Amino acid sequence: MNLSIKDILYRIRVFFIPYLILLCVCLIIKLLYSREDIYFAVNGLHSASADFIAPYVTDFGEGLTIVILSLIIGLYNYQKAFLLFTSWGVTAILAQIIKHFINAPRPKLYFAGQLKRIHFVKGVEIFSYNSFPSGHTVTAFSAAVVLTYLVKNKSWGLVFLIAAILVGYSRMYLSEHFFEDVVGGSVLGVIVTVFWIYFLESKQFLQGDKWKKGLLNR
Repeated sequence: MNLSIKDILYRIRVFFIPYLILLCVCLIIKLLYSREDIYFAVNGLHSASADFIAPYVTDFGEGLTIVILSLIIGLYNYQKAFLLFTSWGVTAILAQIIKHFINAPRPKLYFAGQLKRIHFVKGVEIFSYNSFPSGHTVTAFSAAVVLTYLVKNKSWGLVFLIAAILVGYSRMYLSEHFFEDVVGGSVLGVIVTVFWIYFLESKQFLQGDKWKKGLLNR
């Protein structure tokens, strides 16, 4: 299948166009407010119910979630499962390389002298290093792109976008990442995944009939 980048973006337009608008809004916010302003604005909006929900929301950005989802999809279509799983693998590896190269401090370390001002969710392990980019956000947006690309009803793209946004917000809410980490993670997840789809769709071996079957319909 010979698809161009333009073709792929057209297929995910229900996701991609709102995402571009959101990205512009995020850039405006960054221009108007400092890292500290944004962080404490998010951190200050906490509640008992949000403290309970946020750790579960953030789990949607875990690699294990993608592995399980890929296995489920693989029951019906190996090709789609392979696309989802490898997109996660490529973006996750790239995110880890960037994380360790930049080695940026996370909020806990960055605000070490102001910890009493910070609301931490009980029971959540808070890390200190490798803040940029947010790996959970990379995974969430990468998966959102792939799922939007694969589903027949493209209106689901909005649902996937909202889910990815919630994962990104949860990373800030839990004081694991800064606003910049989440925005950067989303950009990395979207751009790399689009190019990975473009790369895989040109591979003939994935177009065979066996790849379009699954474990339950061989």
